[in-house]
Amino acid sequence: MSPAATGVSILVVQGPEATAQRATVLAEMSGAAAPEPLGEARDPRAWRLRGATRRDGVAAWCDAHRLDHAWVPEGRHFDSLKLLAIDMDSTLITIECIDEIGGFNDKKDEIAAITAQAMRGEIDYPASLRKRVGLLAGLGEDVLQDVYDEKLRLSPGAEQLVAHCKRHGVKLLLVSGGFTFFTERLKQRLGLDETIANVLEIDDGKLSGRVLGTIVDADAKAAKFKQMAQRLGATREQIVAIGDGANDLKMMAAAGTSIAYRATPIVRAKATHVLNHAGLDGVINLFD
Repeated sequence: MSPAATGVSILVVQGPEATAQRATVLAEMSGAAAPEPLGEARDPRAWRLRGATRRDGVAAWCDAHRLDHAWVPEGRHFDSLKLLAIDMDSTLITIECIDEIGGFNDKKDEIAAITAQAMRGEIDYPASLRKRVGLLAGLGEDVLQDVYDEKLRLSPGAEQLVAHCKRHGVKLLLVSGGFTFFTERLKQRLGLDETIANVLEIDDGKLSGRVLGTIVDADAKAAKFKQMAQRLGATREQIVAIGDGANDLKMMAAAGTSIAYRATPIVRAKATHVLNHAGLDGVINLFD
């Protein structure tokens, strides 16, 4: 999935702590050419180091200095992509919507604990969702709008990544084990191409505690991603998937480039690249 452990490639380093001085240190450590600043900021926080060699100590040094680093191949261009899929909760947005809904009947902590287990892959996702949704029974449907208005925020760099995709003709798919109430509003707000999510049942203006239809789990996310890629005539190398939890792994495994964003350990271990510190616009810097 990543460049060979030996040989020369490009090292991309980024994040709030990615100063010119630290990029220069990494260039010396990896035998790379002088760092090239990325982006348009007067004080850049992303750098490309060409001709770098993977050497012991680089990863540990970056981790110690709160830097995201990625070994990327030469000639991988963003404008060659056709599809980018991104998870919603804790990825495109900063919250877990179901946890925040639970805050309206004092069940947030209980629901959040189950969510965390599901994201780590410790429990069955459909069963975990049914249990969490069951804890919401009786809440008025107006709490969904309250969460959207008061709690939901886009992750740093989200709008820049979306705009870059549109500029280069890359289709955008929003996938979620959460709810259509939120995905459809984000689709309209950001101009996304397609979405997939679960439908909450509303009974007489209140949440019934049930989900309608088949639950969107890891298999459903991956199937939607593959179907859309096929419709677009996209090769594996032309599709990207971004996620944070265990239910994103099957979708990410189908992508030529997979990115773990603020992700659980199991997802970080299996992704092509990891972004722990940079925003979502850091995805752009992983391509020429």
